[in-house]
Amino acid sequence: MPHTSAGPQIEQLITMLSRLPGLGPRSARRAVLHLIRKKEGLLIPLGRAMNEAAEHIRSCDTCGNIDVKNPCAICQAPGRDQTSLCVVEQVGDLWALERAGAHRGRYFVLGGVLSAIDGVRPEDLFIDRLLTLAETPQITEVILALSANVDGASTSHFLADSLAKTGVKVTTIARGVPVGGELDYLDDGTLAAALVSRKAI
Repeated sequence: MPHTSAGPQIEQLITMLSRLPGLGPRSARRAVLHLIRKKEGLLIPLGRAMNEAAEHIRSCDTCGNIDVKNPCAICQAPGRDQTSLCVVEQVGDLWALERAGAHRGRYFVLGGVLSAIDGVRPEDLFIDRLLTLAETPQITEVILALSANVDGASTSHFLADSLAKTGVKVTTIARGVPVGGELDYLDDGTLAAALVSRKAI
């Protein structure tokens, strides 16, 4: 990273921010300069919030969501449909679907998708946990809400085959989701329409 003529603490902050998705060294420097200019109103409160998050945030043992309690607020929410389980790749996808308000059932975070190129195998994902959960009597439908790309499609087919022995109904979201699209980047209307128009696979 190019030298910024700044002290080691500032250099470290730039380095850490540049590791975030969507932020390279130049964007990280701009963000750090903005934080420093707004030290009292932004930098210090942000530091406190990050410390609080690091101390209290945990992964939900039931669905894999991230929250400050375990089970998470979604799993504990009364009135949710306990018969429908929506499988997503990552927590960001869960949040996107929840934000769209289209799914009122349960969720399960798979932890990624199968990928020969990246070396992601079935044992690298939470597939065994998913199969165990799908075998519980209250689950009658598993919705595969994976990204509309090659890895997402191959993972959906693998899961459908694996879930066949459980006798549960397996559906996938409709492909109003564009090919190559990632759920976390789609608008709420597209997500809601895709989930409502799901089909059996």
